[in-house]
Amino acid sequence: MSAAGRPALPSTLLPVAALVAGMVSLQCGATFAKSLFPAVGAAGTAALRVGFSALILMAVWRPWRHSISRWDAGWIALYGAALGLMNLLFYLALARLPLGPAVAIEFAGPLAVALAASRRRADFLWIGVAVLGLGLLLPISSTSALDPLGVLLALGAAVAWALYILCGQRAGRVDGGQAVSLGMLAAALVAAPFGVAEAGIGLFAPDILAAGLAVALMSSALPYSLEMVALRRLDRKSFGVLMSLEPALAACAGFAVLGERLSGMQWLAIGLVIAASAGITAKARPPLTEAVTVDR
Repeated sequence: MSAAGRPALPSTLLPVAALVAGMVSLQCGATFAKSLFPAVGAAGTAALRVGFSALILMAVWRPWRHSISRWDAGWIALYGAALGLMNLLFYLALARLPLGPAVAIEFAGPLAVALAASRRRADFLWIGVAVLGLGLLLPISSTSALDPLGVLLALGAAVAWALYILCGQRAGRVDGGQAVSLGMLAAALVAAPFGVAEAGIGLFAPDILAAGLAVALMSSALPYSLEMVALRRLDRKSFGVLMSLEPALAACAGFAVLGERLSGMQWLAIGLVIAASAGITAKARPPLTEAVTVDR
């Protein structure tokens, strides 16, 4: 510890590195998932991701060992349904949008939850910054060349993310591992019919299943584990501010892996969304920060 009572630099670097690695894994998982769209479609890929994630979490947490009340089961079902819808809508949006703008638009969900719970006057500044950034991405702007339906789907994913946070706060009163694993199972039940309807029996081809497992590991299992490492060593505010970098990492992953090039105005829009997310998170009280950084 330093004289000021702050953690030494090496002890800070480890959780920061873990969190950044988790975000990179998540976005690389999204780019890999996008490469599966021609084979099984966006809905099929979403079904594979949440389906394998559910199997992994069920095996790790074994939620059947403990009973839960009907009330808690209802909240977990709503939490899982929102999670499944969020994944489904986001992947459908990815079929029409570059990764960076899609993630930036989806960030409107947790931002709205944080801002709705805030009572600080200064936060109205961040509302303006976020609205400006999103306005540059939406088709209403002459600077936006994004597909209107893709933007609408990403906004739907943002709404589902907000509902996921709100329902997750209720479901989180149950043991964390039990709530997450049962919630992911509910998410799989929501996404599976759409995936089967789009991909048919092709969804169960061995090579597709192997690719789906890789997507689940990169997009859910590994990021979740690394974020837990970071959360044990970083305060919530630092965690939330760092998480705000995710749209930029998404844009970089889209460029590096998929060759998705963004205009200068789109980079500016993503930067404004990041600034708004970091600003509201840095000034939030602990419950607010917790709402912003709930794992998705």
